[in-house]
Formats: sequence, structure tokens, C-alpha cells
Amino acid sequence: MDIKSNYIDLLSDLSKIKGVGKKTSDLLKKKKINTIFDLLWKLPKSYTDRSKSTKIKDLKIEENQTITIIPKKYQFPRIRNLPNRVLCEDETGKIECVFFNSYEGYIKKILPIGKEITISGKIKFFKNKYQLTNPKHVSENASLIKQKHNSYSLTEGLSEKLYNKIIKEVLSKLPNFKEWHSNEIMKNFNNISWNNSIKELHKPENIGKFQEKFYQRLAYDEIFSTFLVNSEIRKKIKKIKKTQKIINLNKQNQIISKLDFTLTNDQNKTLEEINKDLGSSNKMFRLLQGDVGSGKTIVSLLSAFNTVNSGFQVALMAPTEILARQHYLLAKKLFHKDLRIELISGKSSYKDKKDFLSNLSKHKIDIIFGTHAIFQKKVEFKKLGLIIIDEQHKFGVNQRKKLSDKGGKNCDILLMTATPIPRTLTMTIYGDMDLSIIHEKPKMRKPVKTYSKLENKIEEVIKFIKKEIDLGNQIFWVCPLIDESKKIDHESAVKKYDFLTKIFPNKVSLLHGKTSIEEKEIILNNFLSKKFDILVSTTIIEVGIDFPNANVIIIENANKFGLSQLHQLRGRVGRGFKQSSCILMFKSNLSENARKRINILKDSNDGFKISEEDMKLRGFGDILGFKQSGVKNFKLADPIHNHNLFLLAEKEIKRIENTNQDISKFKPLIKLYDRADIINDIA
Repeated sequence: MDIKSNYIDLLSDLSKIKGVGKKTSDLLKKKKINTIFDLLWKLPKSYTDRSKSTKIKDLKIEENQTITIIPKKYQFPRIRNLPNRVLCEDETGKIECVFFNSYEGYIKKILPIGKEITISGKIKFFKNKYQLTNPKHVSENASLIKQKHNSYSLTEGLSEKLYNKIIKEVLSKLPNFKEWHSNEIMKNFNNISWNNSIKELHKPENIGKFQEKFYQRLAYDEIFSTFLVNSEIRKKIKKIKKTQKIINLNKQNQIISKLDFTLTNDQNKTLEEINKDLGSSNKMFRLLQGDVGSGKTIVSLLSAFNTVNSGFQVALMAPTEILARQHYLLAKKLFHKDLRIELISGKSSYKDKKDFLSNLSKHKIDIIFGTHAIFQKKVEFKKLGLIIIDEQHKFGVNQRKKLSDKGGKNCDILLMTATPIPRTLTMTIYGDMDLSIIHEKPKMRKPVKTYSKLENKIEEVIKFIKKEIDLGNQIFWVCPLIDESKKIDHESAVKKYDFLTKIFPNKVSLLHGKTSIEEKEIILNNFLSKKFDILVSTTIIEVGIDFPNANVIIIENANKFGLSQLHQLRGRVGRGFKQSSCILMFKSNLSENARKRINILKDSNDGFKISEEDMKLRGFGDILGFKQSGVKNFKLADPIHNHNLFLLAEKEIKRIENTNQDISKFKPLIKLYDRADIINDIA
């Protein structure tokens, strides 16, 4: 990393730190501190001020105090298990230092008789005597004790004294990197260096000072390094030259004219963007982002149709087999016998799979639908021209890069997600991709009406459900837990299933996280074919297939969910032409935030607006889909509090791209923040 030998290598193992052995290293790794660099982001939660010295006569009981004393007499009892004591004094009074489980030799070493010693700890008062029990901060060198000592959230077996010593050692050997930012950027942070910013970050008096220039500079480094790697991936993909696809708009428009609905302006605009990419000599790497029920699937299928008409094959991957089957059936209905379409299923026989793979490799299949299995090594395409992946939020930047490489140079990539997210998050998470957004909902779809009900009004809800079932409609009933929990007062899915079965015999089924994949497919297919009317489920149904007859969703303990998750759950209904309803059930003792969430959801069906509000209320990392996929890799930066830094980084990246600036000077930054394996390819 071009740093001098007397500096510490921040990316090396913890054992390189003076005084850190295997035991301490293992304890640190328990706190996810694997390298020296990781240590820098374990910030103090508070500090103890030991800098002010007190006389014995002025000591305050139950407070941490620092005193300078002279040990006068040892009391080492011969009876085991009794504590060792050292009688000490200053010119104003006396104090006992009490030691449990400490050897005489150790005590004599740290508290030699007649020597002036500085000591610090919590003061007790016992039998009319001041006491200090098992003092950890003891030294003949007063300057070592009279400091502000940081307090950390540590694992058992790791003392604050040792941790402070380790951090001090690392900070004393921080490398002095050559500044990677331009003078213009550095003006925003009063020209404070990375090295000095880190040191300021660990000063006790700076705990929680998020608006200070040193903090802002380090947050900007995180954001900028992420954007820079995304930019490099984007550039590399754009450099790949491919065979242009010939888009036959007449054929496309013939399919569109047969639809029983009109495409929205957003759908048309997005289709044009995708067609432009397909027809370009540069490889497409695009994300199609749309709210639940906004009509992304039809746009992706039209893109597949245009690709096939240009002589290529298409692969569409969905997260579940039932969703893959839904896309397959829609494509069969849409394209009739115009295209050769197949579904690869786990239920297919060995012979069928063998024939299927053979036909695919000979280009006797135009579009293949399936789950992740369609990208196994044994699945070979003759002329793959487009990969479409539905619900792609499960893929990180590295996986997306590998996916792009796997498809080959002539294969375009279209990823889709129904999770609307705020712009700052989009810039961070999907910055390596071009972006198309569908805001509009199809006109024939009515907004879902959202109501809130106290849980003790369940009889009113049951009455409403009976009426809906009589009208031929189906109901989702969502519960947060599978089984009863004594610690958390939630209704469980199992208990609710038993309750509803007594009221609606033979009309209720149950789905939860412990349900096997095969059983889940059967249950969902039975619900789709109306073999029962009520599906009691945990949140596993939040992203899934269309159930046109399901137009009511009841969500238990709605106050326990985030806004984005509630919106995703609500999106399971309202997929047909009928008016749909969402009932949010809650207990009476709602928190202020929970009340805000419920009111926001009742007032809006706009997923993008809801996600912005969700991030404000819950914070970065808790937004649906991102916490579980490990997106929250920022240590300091926050899309809400550092919105201006995101915009500044975006502007700087555009400047670098437009001027084709050499980015080699940023290598230390990108390596430090470990933004992606792609760094190995950056020149």
C-alpha cells in the first residue's frame, strides 16, 4: 500500500499489533474485528475522565476518582479466600486498596511501600474506611493514569485497559497516506488528512460529534470509494462490445396491441430505454425498479420477445419456482406459438431434463424460465442474448459482476426489483448499473384501501372476512412469529391458524418459515386455484406471485414491522380488478414511531415516498431487503444525515468520468474500504 516500514499495515492480521496474542486476537474476532483496519471503526461509546486528581478527604463515594497515594503497609492474611489489603495514605487521609484473587508479588510490584503511586477507580466506603477494590489503573507514572479513558462495548475476557492500549498502539503507527482527494474536495473538510481524521475520531471528547469535519471527511471516503468502484464496474461493462440486436418494433407493437390493458407512460419509457440498450454495441447492465404492482414483468417479457426476434436466447430467473412458473404461463399466454418457451423445474424427470438441456444447447428453445438452477454449469446455451433476474435485491455487487461475466459479451443483463428505495440508497447499492424506474401503476388497478384496527376488535374483522369470502374473494392473514414466545407478546401463525380453522373449517391453510420448499409450492398453488380461502402466513409471502382473487390482507402486530415491509406485504393484494383492503392490527399501547408508520401507510400507496419515510424513521440498514443482504457496509456514512456528502460524491464521480481521469491515486482508498473484488482488475 506504499506505506513506510515504521507504519503499521492496516490490512494485516491483528497478531501484528504489539501485545496482541492468539487469545486476544480470537476475542477481537468475536466482535468481527478481523484486521487492524477493523479496529479503527470500533468507536468508543463513552469515556471516563481520570485526568483530574483528588485528595483523599475530598473523595466521592461510588464515583471514579484519581488519587496520588503512598502505600504504607501490606496485610496478607494466611487464611485462604480472604482479600489482600494495602493501607495507603496522602497528607489528607487514608484509604485501603483491596485485592481479591491477586498474588502478593503482583501487589508488591504495583504498590511498592513508600513510593508515590497514582491510582484510579470507583471509590467505596466500608467500616468507616475509603476503599478501592481490584484497581486496574495503577502506575508510578502519573501521566499514564491522568487521562480520559475510552469505554467500549467489548466481549467477555477483553478488558478496556487492554483495548485502549491496543488502539493507542495502532493510532501511533497510522500510515500517512498521500492525499487522494482533489484540493476542491478537501476544502469541504478544512483540509484535514485521513490520518488526523482517524485520530480525532478516537478522542474521548469527540464521541458523537457527527457534524465535525474529521467525521464528515471519513464518511465521505466511504461513500466515494463505493461510488468509485461502481463507476469502474460500469465503465468496464460499457467497454464490452457486443453484437447489436435488431429491434422489430412492428412485431413488438403487435404483441402490445393484443394486451387487455394499455401500457403506462413509465412502462413505455422504460421499454424504450431497454430497447436502446439492446440495440447498442455496448453491453446492457440495467436495473428495472418499480413499485409493487407497477407492471415490470410485462416490460421484461417484451424485452425478451425483442431479443428472441433478433436471433438470441433469453433466460429469466426468479427467486422461487412458483414465481418462475407464473412468468412462464404469462409468456405462453402472451406469445402463443410465436416463441419456443420452456420451464426448468425441480419436478421434471431425468429424461425431460436431459432433452431440455439438449434442446437448449441446440437453440431449439428461445426463452427458459426457472430459479437459480438455470445458471448451473451443465446448463449451456447456444446463443444467450439476455438474462433477466426478478427480485434481484438478493444479489450484491460482486455477484452482479460475476453474472455479467458469465453471460458472455453478447449477453445483456436486466435485473428487476419491486423494492422501491430512496435515491441515496439507489446511488450506493445500484451505482454499478443503469437505472429505469416505473412509478405509475396501471390505471385498472385500484389503490389498496388501508385501515387500522385494535386487536380487541377482531370480531369486526372476522365479520368483514365472512362477507369477502361470500363474494368469492381470498384473504392473507400475516403473523410475525411461527410459535408462541413468552418474551414477545405476538400472535403466532400457528395459534391464529387454529383460531381461524374453528370459525372457517376446511377453508384455512398455514405457511411459515419451517414449511419445506415442496410443501410451500403445493400450498401456494392450492391457494392460487382457490382450494381454500384464507392463507395464514409469516412474512415469507411478502415478495411473491400474483393472486388475483386475494384482495384482503390482515397484518397482525403491524406496529412491529417497518414501513417498507408493510408496503411490500400490502402489495400481495390489489393485483386484480377488484377493490382490495389491508387491515393493520395493533395493540393499544403504540409508540410514537409506530403510530407514524401506520398513518403514513394509510395515507399513501407510493412505495418510493414510503421508503423515504421509512429510512427517516428506522435508519439505514433496516430497509427491507438490505439488512439481510449485507448492504449496510458503511461504518460512519448515513444516507439521511450525510445526504449532502452523497450528492458531493456523485458530482465528483461524474467529473472523474467526464474527464477520463486516471484513478490509480485512489488505490489505497479502495483497498482500505474493500469495496469489491473488482479492485484487482482496476488499472
